[in-house]
Amino acid sequence: MGTFVISKRFSGDYKFEFTSRKGKTIFTSSAYELRMDCEADAEYLRSVFDTCSFVKFKTSKGKFFFRVVTEGRVIAVSRKYSTELMVQKGIDEIVKYGSKAEILDFANNDFIFED
Repeated sequence: MGTFVISKRFSGDYKFEFTSRKGKTIFTSSAYELRMDCEADAEYLRSVFDTCSFVKFKTSKGKFFFRVVTEGRVIAVSRKYSTELMVQKGIDEIVKYGSKAEILDFANNDFIFED
């Protein structure tokens, strides 16, 4: 099953990533100034995957990627893939596991294990 992972960027903004069952990042969200906005969009996206559009693109260097669009707004951009088939596999994984994905929040960088 896939997972949404909320984390903090070096700039101080928040983001969420959708990772596959194997732990690979499939897509990354835009930047959010507030953590609660980031969490809310991750929850929202999880609930509307069936109505999202996945728009495919090809870079000038021949790599493939897609954007996750809902209600005319780009929510996230995928990682780069070497083939169009791999892009479709990434989209298929999102459609299959996205609505059941759990949300993990690592934005605080609180470590369980002490030094």
